[in-house]
Amino acid sequence: MSDRTEISELGEFELIHQLTKDVKTTQPSTVQGIGDDAAVIDRGDHYELVSTDLLVEGVHFDMSYTPLKHLGYKAISVNLSDIFAMNGTPTHVTVSLAISSRFPYEAVNELYDGIKAACERFGVDLVGGDTTSSITGMMISVTAIGRVAKEKLALRSGAKENDLICVSGDLGGAYIGLQILEREKMVWKDNPEIQPDLEGFDYVIERFLKPEARADVIEELGKLGITPTSMIDISDGLGSELLHIARQSQCGVRVYEEKIPLDASTITQCQEFKMEPSVCALSGGEDYELLFTIPQSDFEAASKSEFFSIIGHITDAASGSAIVYPQGEEIQIKAQGWKSI
Repeated sequence: MSDRTEISELGEFELIHQLTKDVKTTQPSTVQGIGDDAAVIDRGDHYELVSTDLLVEGVHFDMSYTPLKHLGYKAISVNLSDIFAMNGTPTHVTVSLAISSRFPYEAVNELYDGIKAACERFGVDLVGGDTTSSITGMMISVTAIGRVAKEKLALRSGAKENDLICVSGDLGGAYIGLQILEREKMVWKDNPEIQPDLEGFDYVIERFLKPEARADVIEELGKLGITPTSMIDISDGLGSELLHIARQSQCGVRVYEEKIPLDASTITQCQEFKMEPSVCALSGGEDYELLFTIPQSDFEAASKSEFFSIIGHITDAASGSAIVYPQGEEIQIKAQGWKSI
């Protein structure tokens, strides 16, 4: 009998590595294939960017607390985030949808209202896709296409020793928003007569249900004249994304725990769940903020921005990747990512 390796033994990142390690590109126009937020294709006077994301019901979203319009908006926004993570500008999307018979036309139309709202918000054109039936619920696949000037391209592999590590916005809110929604779902399942109590949780719930891709950060970097040396979006948690940059740039990282940006409401709600706010930021995911590195020479310009924070610096590969706590203790960062059910 042949050996059987459970996918759960590998985890997401090792699975991707094993499946793609022997993939070779043959087209001269392929600048970057598998391994970054988007593929990079040489179009002569610019680079074209292409990225695909798949959202599966029961894995990425729960219909019991996800409004369909929000879901449509999120499906587009999280995909465009991959284009922004290359320091690029999205231009087009395609949307493919698999739906079961339990969804009427009105529900699908509401989903597309969210898709169209996101396309309008980010100035991209919906130019195609596919629709098919499903026996297991809903699946949404979005492909985003964008462009970037050749000298502005930011890969995961460009970080250099002594570069500054920056992150946009604040972190951990989406994870706590999910915990609140799951808690209220359990209360409702035990007693359907009780209405969910979501008052005061607007910010963190919106962070999970309707994340905003950070087009404004790319605009801000352009205005400041800063070209990141590396960049990635935060979909799997700050810790995992730091390790992606460290691995692909062959470097180490030092991030200071007290510098990780956290919203006051996130901190309060983390305390209610008896969770460390910085742990939620490091491991939670779905914030869709941008993590990037910049040369030290850009410190003065970067420190004036309200769009992002400087949270650490790049070190040599031998020193590893760690979070530094206020008392000086260093804890090595561990990879996260999904595990198969």
